[in-house]
Amino acid sequence: MPVDTNNKRTQRPRQFGGGLLIVFTLLILLNFVAPSFGSQTQQIAYSDFVSQVKSGNVERAIVGNDKIEFTLKSNEPLPEGTRPRVFETTPVAIDLDLPKILRENNVEFSAPTPSAYGWIGTLLSWVLPPLIFFGIYSFLVNRQGGGAAALTVGKSKARIYSEGTTGVKFSDVAGVDEAKAELQEIVDFLKNADKYARLGAKIPKGVLLVGPPGTGKTMLAKAIAGEAGVPFFSISGSEFIELFVGVGASRVRDLFEQAKQQAPCIVFIDELDALGKSRSAGNIMGGNDEREQTLNQLLTEMDGFDANTGVILLAATNRPEVLDPALRRPGRFDRQVVVDRPDKIGREAILNVHARAVKLSDDVDLAKIAVRTPGFAGADLANLVNEAALLAARNNRDAVVMADFNEAIERVIAGLEKRSRVLNETEKKIVAHHEVGHALIGALMPGAGKVEKISIVPRGVGALGYTLQLPEEDRFLMAEDEIRGRIATLLGGRSAEEIIFNKVSTGASDDIQKATDLAERSITIYGMSDQLGPVAFEKMQQQFMEGYGPSRRQISAKVTEEIDQEVKAIVDNAHHMALAILRENQALLEELSQTLLNQEVLEGDALRQELSRVQIPAGLEHWLQTGKFDSTMLQTV
Repeated sequence: MPVDTNNKRTQRPRQFGGGLLIVFTLLILLNFVAPSFGSQTQQIAYSDFVSQVKSGNVERAIVGNDKIEFTLKSNEPLPEGTRPRVFETTPVAIDLDLPKILRENNVEFSAPTPSAYGWIGTLLSWVLPPLIFFGIYSFLVNRQGGGAAALTVGKSKARIYSEGTTGVKFSDVAGVDEAKAELQEIVDFLKNADKYARLGAKIPKGVLLVGPPGTGKTMLAKAIAGEAGVPFFSISGSEFIELFVGVGASRVRDLFEQAKQQAPCIVFIDELDALGKSRSAGNIMGGNDEREQTLNQLLTEMDGFDANTGVILLAATNRPEVLDPALRRPGRFDRQVVVDRPDKIGREAILNVHARAVKLSDDVDLAKIAVRTPGFAGADLANLVNEAALLAARNNRDAVVMADFNEAIERVIAGLEKRSRVLNETEKKIVAHHEVGHALIGALMPGAGKVEKISIVPRGVGALGYTLQLPEEDRFLMAEDEIRGRIATLLGGRSAEEIIFNKVSTGASDDIQKATDLAERSITIYGMSDQLGPVAFEKMQQQFMEGYGPSRRQISAKVTEEIDQEVKAIVDNAHHMALAILRENQALLEELSQTLLNQEVLEGDALRQELSRVQIPAGLEHWLQTGKFDSTMLQTV
């Protein structure tokens, strides 16, 4: 967010020093050059000068070490106000006979008059060049808005918002009611500090906001400053670190010095993990790491101010586990506030906030949208509302309708439609049977949610079709039978290809990857193995960030082999169950696939009516409970 231009304390008067210095220099140079204006001189050879002297044509001469100026005799008087023409020559060498020649020919001669600018000119010749260079440099830098940035490398780069100019209030933050309640105390302290001081209570020196990306940590910090009406210093952890050693520590000192001068105020450090990572046990190279030096300075500054001085330090991170223990201890960051992804009620509240500026149709039900967006963070929901508004504008509607939100949800989850990606007839048949296979099995599995839509329209980077399942409620735990059901659903597409075409394609590669990963996690993390028992074989490395998988503990080769056997057994049993379900419903599989080929999309009541016809094998319940597939129990009920 850009710096608030209304903040008078952060504005500086425009500097004109460079321009004035240039004008001053030009005036001095003009003063030096001015005496030579109006004089007309002609350069001649020294030999010609000597010849003119010996011929008696020279009237007077001014003899200097490096040049000689002379005038010629004139038989006619000059007009009034006219100066005689001056000639100039440069002697080849010091001619000791010249004075004698001039006297013999009655030439009036003298030495040059000392300049009135003697010592001043010498002084200016040393002082003026650096002054001119500095003036031009200052003028150009100020024009580009950089100021004297090169001279302030150690100054803090924090963006300062004056009282009430963050533009965010608690009413603008929704879906994190518990975090808001915790932070209300800080606002109350900044407004009524005497109430706490009278009881001897100390406000936390630092509050650490932790949570996944996009959940509103930065917005919460700005809301605190907006509610309390105090200055707000905002800076990213990466802005402290520079190439030059010592710059980061200098910026930390400058930041806290500014904060103390404007107390009460709030200092907010975003992405604290860029600055506060755990320090290494030793430096192999023997050098002083700039990041560690900056962190040490931050720790010192946090210990150096009293809790009731009115300076509140807020920080945000989505990787709390990598922070240095000295930074997280009480006395520095006394309180950690988790800002997690919102639940259904929170998502509806967030949608209401972002929909204030959007014109909605009467058919839009934000509660239904909240149900269909599990796992969405605040930033995802803001993007969803904006995508729906863009779709409505593209279709020249007067208001955003529910269909726009449905399409926006699919865009966020599956990517953009790519109707230009044309599939041949064979590929279309494979994709149609593949997606219907997912849907038929997903309709029978517990905890998987309703199958909302089947489509063979390509989306995103590599999706040639997709089956959309949305849970009916927020779920925070998964039971064993639900994990087995998800694995079977993932393998449903490949199983349908095996039954109909007696061969498989590469389209199931992502499904197989997800099914294998889920089976492995059930063994190595969740301890859902009768043979290996409730033992965790993986160490979780990340708490909030995606893309950072767990690392395996050091285990024996025998245990590794047993894990592989257990994972394979889980996937194989789920695969056999998926094949059994689809064989029992092969007629429905082919019928729905043909309908999908004709319409490209199946959704709504028509889809739910077709899925209600799925036959349930008797052996399904046994497999869900035990994880073991028993073909002898299979019969349709």
